[in-house]
Amino acid sequence: MARDYYEILGISRNADANEIKKAYRKLALQFHPDKNPGDKQAEEKFKEVSEAYEVLKNPEKRRRYDQFGHSGLKGGFEGFGGFEFDLGDALRTFMSAGFGFGDFFGTSTQTRSRRTRIRGSDLQIRLELALEEIATGVTKKIKLKRFVKCQTCDGSGMKRGSSPDVCPLCHGTGEIRQTSRTIFGQFINVTTCSECGGEGRVIKDPCITCYGEGRIKTENTISVNIPAGVATGNYITLRGEGHSGPRGGPSGDAIIIIEEIEHPQFERHGDDILYDLYLSFSQVALGDEVEVPTLNGKARLSIASGTQSGRILRMKSKGIPHLNHHGKGDQLVRVLVWTPTKLSENEKKLFFQLAECDGIRPPKGDKSFFRKVKEALFE
Repeated sequence: MARDYYEILGISRNADANEIKKAYRKLALQFHPDKNPGDKQAEEKFKEVSEAYEVLKNPEKRRRYDQFGHSGLKGGFEGFGGFEFDLGDALRTFMSAGFGFGDFFGTSTQTRSRRTRIRGSDLQIRLELALEEIATGVTKKIKLKRFVKCQTCDGSGMKRGSSPDVCPLCHGTGEIRQTSRTIFGQFINVTTCSECGGEGRVIKDPCITCYGEGRIKTENTISVNIPAGVATGNYITLRGEGHSGPRGGPSGDAIIIIEEIEHPQFERHGDDILYDLYLSFSQVALGDEVEVPTLNGKARLSIASGTQSGRILRMKSKGIPHLNHHGKGDQLVRVLVWTPTKLSENEKKLFFQLAECDGIRPPKGDKSFFRKVKEALFE
């Protein structure tokens, strides 16, 4: 299974364009072929982070990826969902991002925000769906147990009327800087302040409801619209529906992961569904019209005389809708001849009489006949 693009870049799902580019720059410089000559593993990493950046920097591709995962990019992006993203593509991505020779030697400078607001974690919810629900699309109500902003302190974590103190360790910057010099130039190592967690301030009078956390745990219900045609492994991202961040930090996302319930009658093959239809010998020999179940009711199906066991009949557009596309798959009906296990004396006599007839015996040595049967089974 292809890795998650956000995981590859090491960023949250609500990261903005600037954060995406910063994360890509750091990893691209780390794994660039010029810095790792002959290292195939680093080259693969370089291609991987470049592909992730190509998707997430594009608002439309990112929207499709957030909603449907890698399957949402099929036909629209040449990467994990389609063709191979090669080294040439990765290098073009690196150059188009505006990075150059100077980036390898640390000559560029970057600034960090004064105060870090910690984002809340994501929620992952597995949602089981019946095949009938997948065929039509459905709205589901889901209960979420999560942290939400404390109303008593409005998410600040402090008693009303009080104010925070400046962190004595980082002096309000939220970060600790260490400078080192090498033959390649000056490098600055920036880490999050351990005293204030990157906020630049410390609380002296915590809220009595949330105890300084700025959030409380609760349970509520949300509605989720599931489009027709989803499959196991697809997921839907609900922005801001995850845990609230501590002390006013942004909320994470709720990620709804689809799981398809095994159907008692149908097997799913892509957007086609397969149904096994058991018929008697007389029905396939003489032909018949039968009623078969479908995902939205029942339908009549004609069985031609002489139909062979194992023959697959196709019912057009009776399958699963194509995700993000028009049209539907088909319902495939596999004909299987039922062999009776209990016969009355009269029924046995009739079968003995039939056994004497040459017309019901399979032909011997006629390879063309069996070839035709094989072709009929897989047409």
